[in-house]
Amino acid sequence: MAIRWGNYRVKGLHDELIQTAGKPRPYAQDLCDYLKGLSDKDVNELKAAAESAIHVMGITFRVYTEEEGSIDRAWPFDIVPRLIDKSEWIEIERGLKQRIKALNMFIDDLYNDQKIIKDGVFPASMLKKSKNFLEECRGFSPAHGVWAHICGSDLVRDNKGKVYVLEDNLRVPSGVSYMLENRHVMKRVFPEMFEKYSIMPVDDYPSQLYDMLAEISPRKIEEPEIVVLTPGIYNSAYFEHAYLAQQMGAELVIGSDLVVEDDDCVYMRTINGLSRVDVIYRRVDDWFIDPEVFEPDSLLGVPGIIRAWKAGNVALANAPGSGVADDKVVYAYVPKIIQYYLGEEAILPNVPTYKCNNKEEREYVLENIADMVVKPANESGGYGMLMGPHASASEHEKFRKLIIQDPRNYVAQPMLTLSTAPTMVGTKVEPRHLDLRPFILSGKEVNVTMGGLTRVALVKGSMVVNSSQGGGSKDTWIVDMEGDQ
Repeated sequence: MAIRWGNYRVKGLHDELIQTAGKPRPYAQDLCDYLKGLSDKDVNELKAAAESAIHVMGITFRVYTEEEGSIDRAWPFDIVPRLIDKSEWIEIERGLKQRIKALNMFIDDLYNDQKIIKDGVFPASMLKKSKNFLEECRGFSPAHGVWAHICGSDLVRDNKGKVYVLEDNLRVPSGVSYMLENRHVMKRVFPEMFEKYSIMPVDDYPSQLYDMLAEISPRKIEEPEIVVLTPGIYNSAYFEHAYLAQQMGAELVIGSDLVVEDDDCVYMRTINGLSRVDVIYRRVDDWFIDPEVFEPDSLLGVPGIIRAWKAGNVALANAPGSGVADDKVVYAYVPKIIQYYLGEEAILPNVPTYKCNNKEEREYVLENIADMVVKPANESGGYGMLMGPHASASEHEKFRKLIIQDPRNYVAQPMLTLSTAPTMVGTKVEPRHLDLRPFILSGKEVNVTMGGLTRVALVKGSMVVNSSQGGGSKDTWIVDMEGDQ
């Protein structure tokens, strides 16, 4: 047999599917029994079927290397799904809804009355040095007070199984197309399991996204014109931009396809002339979205788009300036933010975080840097980080100097031992560390995907799950055990 669960070792780790050596968690029993019955030949055929489906569907991501420049690679995918019991997911969903509601209230407050600063809950110095606070957005409030319409919060478990929010992605979060395509692949590879389990669907995401975008349209018409604004084919997430536009029946556009006229409305250039645009799901960073306001040399954005947005003639999702809350220093304040705006304790805890701009916390970090993960405030994709336990003494010293030079730009966290899940290595299964990125849509209501994008570190022992740095992904099944037959 290819897979012997008795040989699968998870000592000292929390595994998503296996409780102790050879004993699956109750909701994973049927899947583990099925996998146990596969021969090496069966496993290779299933992997080949998954790779073929990925190739046929054209699922790629773009990476940048010094040697090869930008290249497209097939999406790295593991055929063993990650399972979560629906009863546990309901509580996670509650926590995510609470979190995004408070964060949107926080952003709206910062751009208007700044009550949280006046009340001494959030330091004015933090805002003053924020790279993502845009003065150009002051005095404005989007529809429903929602700035971050699409959020991707990264969740992790520690070695005791406790779920933490690792970070919030509120600017232009990516990955949802891979969540959707992972499900399509799994339905082809494991159709038997979809008959065996009650697996909560994720394929309604594009229609939920469309409905949310339509309801923030400034023109209350039956079919508002929605477009997806992409930086173009060389962007690492271009596959996703094209995929979501196609799934929603929206136009995929680049900056030069749009123009702002004298009436401060946005129009799309078509073969039949100009057509007014109501909602722009933009995948272009703030700094490049409007050369009139931000980077004057940008060719990715649309001159005048901020003017049209502030005039209330077009909706932008996510709203410019929402990145003020997508800051790893702000992250440290989220439990206080939830308490301040909602009068509630955070349902989902943060990872303990040390703010390097605080003298006592900074000294602790500098003394214990070999045991810490140090993160810059506004980087993403795993770049610019120090993984203390895996770094050299010279790297520790380099980051001490960086912290001392610019303490506001760094936070540090103890290194969590992330949970694992069985992952195919050849025809065997071995534990690999993973995280989870659910996607939260905020309009009049808040909707959370039933699961999300599980990213897995394919390198043994590694905690780095980003696809750009050697990670892969799994399908995520929220299983309704009470609904199973």
